[in-house]
Amino acid sequence: MLEVDGLATAYGQSQVLFGVSFGVGAGEVATLLGRNGMGKTTTVRSVMGMVRPRGGTIVFEGKPLHGLPSYRVAQAGLGLVPEGRQVFPNLTVRENLVATAARRSGRAEPWTLARVFALDEATEGLAPLVRVEIYRAIEGLKASGLAILIIDKDLRALTRIADRHYVLEKGRVVWSGVSAELAANRELQHRYLGV
Repeated sequence: MLEVDGLATAYGQSQVLFGVSFGVGAGEVATLLGRNGMGKTTTVRSVMGMVRPRGGTIVFEGKPLHGLPSYRVAQAGLGLVPEGRQVFPNLTVRENLVATAARRSGRAEPWTLARVFALDEATEGLAPLVRVEIYRAIEGLKASGLAILIIDKDLRALTRIADRHYVLEKGRVVWSGVSAELAANRELQHRYLGV
């Protein structure tokens, strides 16, 4: 579904990403992991067209997206649930939710307001029981065939839900693998994730 290959992104003269590559298949949950400042947000901003990459390719469902503006990336079917409370400030809550409830071809179930209402809270700063509910909703989305890329620090939940993990260090993917490998590799967790 989503294939990112050799992504290179800079802010002015400061290069942040150096050939980042990863993929997320249909019905797969993948994570971008790493300490703060290692390039996770820049990677997502590049994929979503919010920052124009200097190099590399971004392909979603066989269509190239690299270099497209964010509205075209969204029209292609990629969505972003940002951390915090980033919404369209000139829209009501309902209008913000409707803006994300578009029906996409090839999806098993259309996005209705009822489905969006079940996911209308971000995980940042939430109580553990609420986070459990959000992860349960992510599992439901995964079961429906959606490809999901998550950035979060809850390694225990992520290794239970995600199929594949990509660890970033200074703008490069330094490790990738499956949940069992990540959970068993304490040195990797300590060195790159501070766990």
